Amino acid sequence: MWHSLLSEIPKGNFKALARAISLVENEVPGFEAFLQAIPTGNTPVTGITGPPGAGKSTLVDALIGQWVSAGKKVAVLCVDPSSPFHLGALLGDRIRMSEWYNQPLVYIRSLATRGSLGGLHPHILDIVALLQAGHFDHIIVETVGVGQSEIEITGLADTTIVVLVPEAGDEVQNMKAGLMEIADIFVVNKADRPDADRFVKNLQMLLTAAPQPNGWELKVLKTIASEKIGIDELVAEIDQHIQIHQHSDRKVWLLAEKAWQLIQRDRMKGMDKKLLYDEIGALSADPSFNLFSFCAKYAGATKNNRLEK
Repeated sequence: MWHSLLSEIPKGNFKALARAISLVENEVPGFEAFLQAIPTGNTPVTGITGPPGAGKSTLVDALIGQWVSAGKKVAVLCVDPSSPFHLGALLGDRIRMSEWYNQPLVYIRSLATRGSLGGLHPHILDIVALLQAGHFDHIIVETVGVGQSEIEITGLADTTIVVLVPEAGDEVQNMKAGLMEIADIFVVNKADRPDADRFVKNLQMLLTAAPQPNGWELKVLKTIASEKIGIDELVAEIDQHIQIHQHSDRKVWLLAEKAWQLIQRDRMKGMDKKLLYDEIGALSADPSFNLFSFCAKYAGATKNNRLEK
């Protein structure tokens, strides 16, 4: 099974890709060895994030149209909140992007966060690697849009786009520090609304004090995604950012960040949250119970179990 998927994904077989993603999502035995065998791809990843209601999905739809019209092959991962009952995606962005169902140049997959606090899927790095092995020209990852925790996208995407709307003035003030750290491009969507120009001007003033890594100038672009207005400028800005950072320290930093996340995930493997809950429930009745001492002993026991294996 794994061998056939390994040979079909680089050929652009969407069915094989979908099957592989499902197997990796569900951690079917053999998935780790499979991931180690897939060819390394260099497809740039564009992260789309921002608060709910900013029009992220509409913007993604417009970007797909722009790239497909240029003959580009595009993969999209739409990360939705997950159901507390079956852990599946609640929103299902593929419904909102139905125009691309039968387009041979487009692959769209909805993923659930499955409780991940970063606004992404716990196997997002694995799935992006599978898409890169499929030789796409562009990969788009749209996050849930959950505030400060969406900073996780910066460890995944080559270019991070923060989408806002003119009414987001107070929200920008509250999120300012995090936004400045993760954004490569700001997009003010629904720019036909009142006070859009004033909002853009205020946002630009905030950016003047922000550090400019590797000579990149943070820009604020206006779009009306529902009418495909401003998309040409956005695509040009994304392409420029990809070119500048293709051979910069940012690429090394991204690889190190991904390695950190994968190693961290591996170290947490075998941790049973229900068992942890039961143990704390039994011990917490003791007035002398100390959470920090418990965690230190628990971590030591877990390490010893690993060494024994």
